[in-house]
Amino acid sequence: MEMESMASAIGVSVPVLRFLLCFAATIPVNFLWRLIPGGPPTKHLYAALSGAILSYLSFGFTSNLHFLVPMLLGYASMVLCRRYCGIITFFLGFGYLIGCHVYYMSGDAWKEGGIDATGKHYRLVFKSLVFHLLFGSLMVITLKVISCVINYNDGVLKGENLREAQKKNRLLKLPSITEYFGYCLCCGSHFAGPVYEMKDYLDWTEKKGIWMHSEKGSSPSPYGATLRALLQAAICMGLYLYLVSHFPLSWFTDPLYQECGFWKRLGYQYMSGFTARWKYYFIWSISEASMIISGLGFSGWTDSSPHKPRWERAKNVDILGVELAKSSVELPLVWNIQVSTWLRHCEFPVFLKIACHVLPLHFDVACLDGSSCLAENLNQLKTRLVANVYERLIQKGKKPGFFQLLATQTVSAVWHVIDAFFVSGHDLMIKTQKSHLSGLYPGYIIFFVQSALMIAGSRVIYRWQQATSTALLKMILVFLNFAYTLLVLNYSCVGFMVLSLHETLASYGSVYYIGTVVPIALILLGNIIKPAKPVRSKARKEQ
Repeated sequence: MEMESMASAIGVSVPVLRFLLCFAATIPVNFLWRLIPGGPPTKHLYAALSGAILSYLSFGFTSNLHFLVPMLLGYASMVLCRRYCGIITFFLGFGYLIGCHVYYMSGDAWKEGGIDATGKHYRLVFKSLVFHLLFGSLMVITLKVISCVINYNDGVLKGENLREAQKKNRLLKLPSITEYFGYCLCCGSHFAGPVYEMKDYLDWTEKKGIWMHSEKGSSPSPYGATLRALLQAAICMGLYLYLVSHFPLSWFTDPLYQECGFWKRLGYQYMSGFTARWKYYFIWSISEASMIISGLGFSGWTDSSPHKPRWERAKNVDILGVELAKSSVELPLVWNIQVSTWLRHCEFPVFLKIACHVLPLHFDVACLDGSSCLAENLNQLKTRLVANVYERLIQKGKKPGFFQLLATQTVSAVWHVIDAFFVSGHDLMIKTQKSHLSGLYPGYIIFFVQSALMIAGSRVIYRWQQATSTALLKMILVFLNFAYTLLVLNYSCVGFMVLSLHETLASYGSVYYIGTVVPIALILLGNIIKPAKPVRSKARKEQ
């Protein structure tokens, strides 16, 4: 009863409150990891047990049974069939996720974000919401399992056939069961990520690699960076709670919305997308604080004098980078950063292995530079991602194109239709009279297809920008790319929020499909107005 009164006081449901309390508890749990006596085995055991206990307190006993399925499938494939364990785990892991999502229909709970405690379907909806939150965590565990298995698969390949990322992350020997479980459940990091590599987890636990004492210093103090992340989380939640009451999603189906003028409807779409992003910023800020305080978020020292610690491994979003993106191409570099890295390093190596057996194509396994289509002033994440999450699908001797971009976004869409990470827990009540039996929502698919169009259109503007030598025209094109990104991003993300096909098309149609028409028009114009290619030096061509 006390939990219900607390939930009612802050305007969320009981499952959401329980999840948030356990999620916040990951910060002290990660801090205590630093104080655990004994060597790595003890720390692995603590990481696994603390993660399992937090899962039990948040989701119930069933949660750990669900987590065990992909974890055991992945470990068994490594033990029994190392040569094909990556492909086996990829399909089994994603198959289990899709099956669970369809069975529990968790998308409805995400969309509505509340519980009708007076309705006769209370227990059904309550269970659906709990399992929605659970499967957000199950998604993270699945990504970690696939990453670990693929890295173990890479351990049998010859070094000259591997990219730098594969050489860095590959596992030459099978992790012990305690190492593996500690990695998957590490101190509750599976609640909302970010995803990281098994090699990094082992080095962190054993004080190897960048966690060793060096001339630049020992492990840095995490407390200042943790406080900064917590302050950021508080600001994000405050902004979200203030804005969500002014820009609820329910207004998209209100007759008053349809009576508004075009510019007001377009402005409301922008503000709805802007509002929704702050809850993601809040969640990712809390997870960032948890990883930083444990020390696992440390990613090395700067080259400046004096040396300063970097915490990029814990970072899953660059808020200003998203809201002030000068180009749509920048967005994958600053939003859900660690999953973007996973898409690049883990998903497409699997697709490549399948394609090599099925298709008569020769793929270039080298890491492509791709910087010719990116702005020169991207932040330090550019060197890690370079927007080539599709690099393994490039045919030898050819440049990446719209197909590779669309394929990457489609994989992202499949991953997101399985479930979403968070529940808003605010404002709306479950409409229990509706029954969506499919469990897979068109809004996700439409959003990611839209995002592929958005990025392709932005590249056209960028190519025009690079080809002009007039400073004023270049500035105009930079501003146009910025405005274009704001327009199409917030138009597109309505589908991600409302989920259903009818509501997505209705909201897009209310602004005359401007966010679809403009990118397509730019892509067509790009095939007509083709600027001269910039001349590259001979040294550059040889790279």
